[in-house]
Amino acid sequence: MRVAQRFAGCMAAVGLLISANAGAELKIEILEGLGTATPIAVVPFGWEGVGAKPYQVAGVIGADLARTGRFTALPESDMLQRPTNGADIDFSDWRILDTEVLVIGNIQPAGRDYTIEFRVFDVLRGKQLLGYRMPSSKAQLRNTAHRISDLIYEELTGVKGVAATRIAYVNVIGDPKQPTYRLIVADADGFNARVVLQSNAPIMSPAWSPDGRRLAYVSFENGNSQVFVLELRSGTRRRVSARKGVNSAPVWSPDGRQLALTLSKGDGNLDIYTLELGNQVLRRLTSWPSIETEPSWSVDGKEIFFTSDRTGVPQVYRIPADGGRARRLTYEGNYNARPRISPDGRSLAVVHNDRGNYRIALVDVERAYTQVLSDGAQDESPSFAPNGEVIIFASRQGRKGVLSLVSTDGRVQQRIADTDGDVREPAWSPFQNN
Repeated sequence: MRVAQRFAGCMAAVGLLISANAGAELKIEILEGLGTATPIAVVPFGWEGVGAKPYQVAGVIGADLARTGRFTALPESDMLQRPTNGADIDFSDWRILDTEVLVIGNIQPAGRDYTIEFRVFDVLRGKQLLGYRMPSSKAQLRNTAHRISDLIYEELTGVKGVAATRIAYVNVIGDPKQPTYRLIVADADGFNARVVLQSNAPIMSPAWSPDGRRLAYVSFENGNSQVFVLELRSGTRRRVSARKGVNSAPVWSPDGRQLALTLSKGDGNLDIYTLELGNQVLRRLTSWPSIETEPSWSVDGKEIFFTSDRTGVPQVYRIPADGGRARRLTYEGNYNARPRISPDGRSLAVVHNDRGNYRIALVDVERAYTQVLSDGAQDESPSFAPNGEVIIFASRQGRKGVLSLVSTDGRVQQRIADTDGDVREPAWSPFQNN
């Protein structure tokens, strides 16, 4: 989407805060994976209680690991044995199947809750790599499975897993002439989708706070753009900017005390500001007679990257967060916009014009080298996973807005479809504290 299109005025009615199931889970389709993915087997976990097994924990773990593109999960129907403890493993059977990593486990009742025990083995060497016991309530069994996936992923790759993180996105449903806008939070795999805000006024630009407890977003209720902060646990919200003109594109500072945002202050000129949330103190960072928008903080909070068309076309610039001279960062191509910094601070994900197509690209912050990652025609709104290995972004499938994923080396691509309406403006949460 072009920069000027992001700020069209919208007249609509007041939004409504709700908390409900979204009614349709996101579905992830792997379009392209690594040719060298590691074969892994996650054996159905044993159940030591009475009655039916409370949850298919192994199925969630296997799916989590397969979605990373680094692993190929062996179908349960192909397993020659189904051990639930180390003494029952015959490694020769798994070597016949070319399996390199084996995961086994048990679920045990613990009063009204459960204890999950799992072990990870290197099949070729017949050696245990990892073993844990962890408690879980019934309601948290799926999240516990995600946490196990992340432990396994980190052990095998040396990189923190993101299965237990969340994504936020905007879902537009209903009559195109009178659509309903929903702000939704879901698990990283698309399950447990929960509507946290619903309105017949446009909702835009969700952004996670560093602690993962709040979302900043833009609402057009009352006919004007306004920036709100929503507390996810309580559902309460606070309006933090409703200044005359445009209020848009909020992003949190790394310490969670400030927002960088775009304001017009009533004169029609879009500029970058920082806003102290505690005392509402504004600092204006840019003052060019051009569109200055889409800010993004550096990892250390000392700089802000942003989009400007001061040279006639949108390009990415950087400016000290306490004010100073802006310096141009991107030079390759005639369109680079919506910068988002990687967790290690070395790269920016941007929307890049690639021979007439708007695609997600990675820009080296120091060398300004650009690598195009996606292959769509209208890709936008990139957001890094907190481990920096994957970027989620908005794309089109026919006339429908969908979400897509691409690894930062471009070799793993996935599409996330919602069965109801358009899906847009994704934002990946930080790591959870639990």
